[in-house]
Parts: sequence; C-alpha cells; structure tokens
Amino acid sequence: MGTFSIWHWLIVLLVVALIFGTKKLRNIGSDLGGAVKGFKEGMKEANDKADDAATTQTQRVASGETIDVQAKEKSGSQSS
Repeated sequence: MGTFSIWHWLIVLLVVALIFGTKKLRNIGSDLGGAVKGFKEGMKEANDKADDAATTQTQRVASGETIDVQAKEKSGSQSS
C-alpha cells in the first residue's frame, strides 16, 4: 500500500488513453483550459468594474460634489 511508481502511472495513462481515445482527451483538455481562461477574464473584469466604481466615488468626494436626495417613507396598507 505504498506510493505508486512511474510504471503504475504509465499503465493507468495507457488504459485511460485506450478507453477514451487521445482525441477525446485532447478535447477535454482544451475545454478545461478554455473554461479556466474564461474564469480568469471574468474575475479580471469584475475587479476592473469594482475599481472603476471605487475611483468614481473617490473622485466625487474629492471634488466636493454633493448629491441631494429626498427620502420618502413608503406608505402601504398593512392589515394587522
């Protein structure tokens, strides 16, 4: 029950290649790589949007821009 040697892993790799075929394994690898690349790009875009929003807020505070709003209480009929 020790660790597997390189020969064990080569035999496992050969069996997997025979079962699935090299073309299917290559397609799985490229699909997985594309998914990881898409995930990284999505994370980068999300970080860029968050940075842009923080920068915009900081610029408003730095320029002294005041946003005037009026809060109204929502009225509705509640039956108790």
